[in-house]
Amino acid sequence: MDEVISRIVAYLEAHSPISQSFLRDLDTLLDFTLKTNDTIDIDNFYNELSSRNRSLTSLTNAISTAMDSGISSSTSVLASKVYLSLLLSPNSPVFTLFTPMAFLSLLRVIRFAVKKPSSARNEGSASRSLGGKKRGKRKNGGNQARVENRDFAENGGEETGYDVKDLFLLMEKLEMVMGLVHLDRFPDCLKALVQTMCEIPMTAVDSWDSGSFRRLSEQCSRILSEALKAEHGDSGDTAAEVLKALRPLILLSKSQVRSFGLGFVVNRMVEMGEHSDEIKKAVANMPKFLLQRAPEKAEPRASAVESIMEIVKALDSGHQVEFADYVLKMSRGKTQFRVLAVDIIPVLLVSLKGASEFDVVEDSWGLKLLKALIQRCSDSAAVVRARALTNLAQVVVSLSGNDGSRAMLKEVIRHGGEGMSKILKLRSVDEKAAVRKAALLLISKSLSLLGDELDEELLKTVGIACSDPLVSIRKVAISALSEAFRKYSTRLVTKEWMHSVTRLIGDNETSIQEECESLFSELVLDRVSRACDKKGKNVSFNVEAESLYTEGALGLLKELCDGEVLPWVKKICSSLGKKKKLQRQTAISLQNIIRASEAQWVHNSMPMGNWIAPQGAWFLLSEVSAFVPKAVDWEFLHHHWQLLDNNKAANEFQSPIRSGFMDEEMVDMESHSITWMGDRVFLLQTISNVSMDLPPEPAADLAQNFLKRLEGFNMHPTEVDAHIKALRTLCRRKALNQEEADTLVMRWVDQLKHKASLVLESYMSQISIPNKESSFLTPPPTSVRRKGTKTAESKSLAQAIVAIYTIGSLVIVCPSASLKDLVPTIHTIITSGSSDPKSSKLPTPAVSVKQLAPSLYVHAWLAMGKICLADGKLAKRYIPLFVQELEKSDSATVRNNIVVMMADFCVRYTAMVDCYMSKITKCLRDPCEVVRRQTFILLGRLLQRDYVKWRGLLFLRFLLCLVDDSDKIRQLADFLFGNILKAKAPLLAYNSFVESIFVLNDCNAHTGRSNSNSSRNENHIFTIRGNAEHSRSQRMHIYATLLKQMAPEHLLATFAKVCAEILAAASDGMLSLEDTTGQSVIQDAFLVLSGKEIRIQASHGASSEAAEMEEEGGDGGGASTSALKGRAITQAVRKGLIQNAIPIFIELKRLLESKNSPLIGHLMDCLRILLKDYKNEIDDMLVADRQLQKELIYDMQRYESMKAKSTAADAFATLRRSEAYHSPKGVAMERNPNTIRSKLPRNLQSNSKVASAVADAAAAATARSVLREVNTGASTPLGSINVPKLKSRLGVASHGGEKPAEVIESLRRRQCFDSDDEK
Repeated sequence: MDEVISRIVAYLEAHSPISQSFLRDLDTLLDFTLKTNDTIDIDNFYNELSSRNRSLTSLTNAISTAMDSGISSSTSVLASKVYLSLLLSPNSPVFTLFTPMAFLSLLRVIRFAVKKPSSARNEGSASRSLGGKKRGKRKNGGNQARVENRDFAENGGEETGYDVKDLFLLMEKLEMVMGLVHLDRFPDCLKALVQTMCEIPMTAVDSWDSGSFRRLSEQCSRILSEALKAEHGDSGDTAAEVLKALRPLILLSKSQVRSFGLGFVVNRMVEMGEHSDEIKKAVANMPKFLLQRAPEKAEPRASAVESIMEIVKALDSGHQVEFADYVLKMSRGKTQFRVLAVDIIPVLLVSLKGASEFDVVEDSWGLKLLKALIQRCSDSAAVVRARALTNLAQVVVSLSGNDGSRAMLKEVIRHGGEGMSKILKLRSVDEKAAVRKAALLLISKSLSLLGDELDEELLKTVGIACSDPLVSIRKVAISALSEAFRKYSTRLVTKEWMHSVTRLIGDNETSIQEECESLFSELVLDRVSRACDKKGKNVSFNVEAESLYTEGALGLLKELCDGEVLPWVKKICSSLGKKKKLQRQTAISLQNIIRASEAQWVHNSMPMGNWIAPQGAWFLLSEVSAFVPKAVDWEFLHHHWQLLDNNKAANEFQSPIRSGFMDEEMVDMESHSITWMGDRVFLLQTISNVSMDLPPEPAADLAQNFLKRLEGFNMHPTEVDAHIKALRTLCRRKALNQEEADTLVMRWVDQLKHKASLVLESYMSQISIPNKESSFLTPPPTSVRRKGTKTAESKSLAQAIVAIYTIGSLVIVCPSASLKDLVPTIHTIITSGSSDPKSSKLPTPAVSVKQLAPSLYVHAWLAMGKICLADGKLAKRYIPLFVQELEKSDSATVRNNIVVMMADFCVRYTAMVDCYMSKITKCLRDPCEVVRRQTFILLGRLLQRDYVKWRGLLFLRFLLCLVDDSDKIRQLADFLFGNILKAKAPLLAYNSFVESIFVLNDCNAHTGRSNSNSSRNENHIFTIRGNAEHSRSQRMHIYATLLKQMAPEHLLATFAKVCAEILAAASDGMLSLEDTTGQSVIQDAFLVLSGKEIRIQASHGASSEAAEMEEEGGDGGGASTSALKGRAITQAVRKGLIQNAIPIFIELKRLLESKNSPLIGHLMDCLRILLKDYKNEIDDMLVADRQLQKELIYDMQRYESMKAKSTAADAFATLRRSEAYHSPKGVAMERNPNTIRSKLPRNLQSNSKVASAVADAAAAATARSVLREVNTGASTPLGSINVPKLKSRLGVASHGGEKPAEVIESLRRRQCFDSDDEK
């Protein structure tokens, strides 16, 4: 070693550049000393340096220079190793050798070595970096690969690759040095060490293999643990520094780096915190710090929440409660913090012990978190509302397993917060799609939680959502309602599912139609198929046990018969049948259900005349049998046809025309008869469906039977159609070919037509002859008739009604049939009582048939309409007569039927009906709700199919349906304008908006001409004129609906059009300011321009849209595009105000001032609202009118002052209503401005104007309190001042409660604390 020491000392004396040979010699000396623990050689080295006047500082500087030289990585690593070995050597003067500069150089070497693994000679594990493969050479040296960097240094071209083992050895020695050198005196070194150790894992994760990375991370953890010891300084400060450096690692997405950071905090620091309160406190504050630094994007935020919760779980219960309180405060902070709070609350509730134990302490912090989450469901920010609802759904699912938590959740959902049902109902119709979808998710989970105790309001809310404009939300609603129906087949759920889901078979989206079919097949048809076994014995059937109604298929079958559900079920069965998805077992099971019902009835020895099959069974069988006819047994049909036919007399419908009275027994009989007739109709339809498979002889017998029954004209009209259709089908079965079938059909059609004509002529003769005989008698005879005559007339009328209905049905079945002989008779009926020359040849009653037989009159119009549909020439003659009757008829039934016929005429004879469209649209204002709804639906369909165009006044007349008295019509109108027209005619609202303002106010100024009296009377019913609050609110609702359909660019254009065509017209004199309608138009224009619907909030809109896109998984590009669009819109709005609106407002204001018009106030309010976002630019915008500028600024300031005073007054009133006000502390609370300010919303507490108003209110309260004390004689600070006392009229000072009433009343009337300019 003496030779090595000599070379080292000689090299130091030569002051030559540092070389690897020098460092190797020094490393050899130090390694030998450390291994042998022999201090002789190192002591000789120190003595040799001292003898040659070389200090240890020169040695340290030389090594530090080598570390900083950057000649090569191997040299730097070797120098660092030598420096650490020198510090660890026995009897080493550590305080002399250790310098901050050298230590910082050491840390730089470590960071560089980790960052550049390609320069390492990896003998233990290969590096994953590709850079070394490109720049290095591969040498064959055994079975191990060496990756080297062949850059050469200036002093001899030594290779620069370093051994990875040297780096690990360097880290180990650094850890040992930490035990010798206390860094409390070198805070910069400690900070640099912490940052370096935290950066190393992030640097090495992409370029080191997994084994080396784990070893490197473990070494960093040990060094950081060493740095947290008390000898290196205050543990709390060091822990805070470590946690701050680990924050970027912890907030990363799932990776090895994140695992390292979390592992060190959760395992090492929490363990060390058990022995150090400073470290424990720092770790407890770490989750709060991470919340403040959490990212805003959805995925990184979720990862951050997961990391935070890992740390929180490791804390003790006290710190967990403290963190929960902090989260509660965050839930009332800024938007980004509220989003974080609602994301972390469900994890807290589910993960932490005690958070979900609601049943132990009612006011537990878990319950507080749950209530805070419910409150955020009504947050002002859409992204917060959506996240809160989604997370609340997760909480419901997670906590429903515990009985105590389940009970508390049920209570909270029913009555908690602001009323959970009410919140869900509001959120399910939220303007933001993400919120509606989240609300539906929560409702579906809540329904599963409630079980059999389902809330009707929640079910109806889901049902309404099935008609949402967005396809995705409709699918979520269908899934939620179907899941509830699948689990709980109660009557309530069944009814809501039937009414909400089945109608979606008519949806425009194909996928929803397919989903509807699939669910109906699974939840209805499959259940019906399983209702009976093969022998026809229904296990759950018991007609006497109503409790079994919800357990089997009976509830489903009964709901199928609902009038609103039945047409959709027909469409579903038809679609499934065409796709061959209807099963034979369904038809077989339905037959078994009917057989079981009959067998149960016979078993109970009840009369078969009163038996009816389960409701809906025959209907569903009639629909299914059309596609699986071979599954229906002919013997089954024949038996039940005979059964129902034999019981006809007992169950025949008795009309009030015949009976003349109706008691309770009659009502029950009528209800039973209606059900019986419905079953007969569905049975006939079933027979028609399977007729092609019937034997010829039974088919012929049935046809003869049907014809015989039709010729009797004694059936209910509902049965007539079924018999005619079944008879036509049987004729086709009996015939050998189509020609023979048509001949057979025509033969019995003519036969029925002839007999129906005889019945009608007979009845008309009966009511005509008596009137002619009595017309010459004076005085006319009384109306007393024999009972037999009255009964005969009643029977004749009933036959005439069925006969005329049969004629209409025959026309539908056989349009080619000639009805020329019947037209005059029908014409006589519909024109009876009028002087029509066409009916002079026929016996005409002196009294109108409309008065004698209203039912016959109604059916006559129906029959004539059907005949006109088959005969175009006849339709051309009679359509004007239909329109005339539509206008003058006082029967709602006739008007409704004519509207239906006119809709059919519009499809068949479009050109003929088009000119009468204005007459038809008058029915939109019909006094009968059914007529209005029918007209709206039919015209809406015609408009969708382009048989009618949206031109003229048609669109404007449809607008009044938005404010109809009927809720159903308003809902239909909202759907038409909000969904169908928005997609079919997106510019319609924009093009007709200004005209709608004039029309609704009954103002003709925009047309430039006055309407005739008839036209004015016709249009008057389509106006909402007047300044009454109700009329104005209806018009504003219509305007708001139209504005919601417009795109931002159309809103800008509409703003300009309203200014140019209304306000500019008024300032130019084209719109009269003295006319009441003109004033209403201008006032509506001001309200529209100042309304929120026409204003485009560019900045807020862009951010919210970006937030929603981000929640739905959108990228940042969409958000940036929205921001650019928002800025462009803002500039366009400002430009439109300056160039178009402001000049018109200035000119109009001058005109209104000259006429002293009351519209000035509305104009100023409108301007104030328009310019409130441009307060700093008012001077530039109103440069043309300085007076208006001053007035507007004054009005805005006054408005804000009055609003602040009103807010303070409300807070003061809230304080006085509170229970605390009535306590002894009430007076002190009243005088304290801070107490009043705490009652204000959070966003108003920092408002200076509001604070000033609060202070004024507190001062007023103080003054009142002092005056009250003075008047009661109490000692006050004013007692030492000579204050004049109140005296009575007799000169006696009043004391206590003996004040005269006049004095008290005068004090009560005094106004206080309001200046004159504020009144």
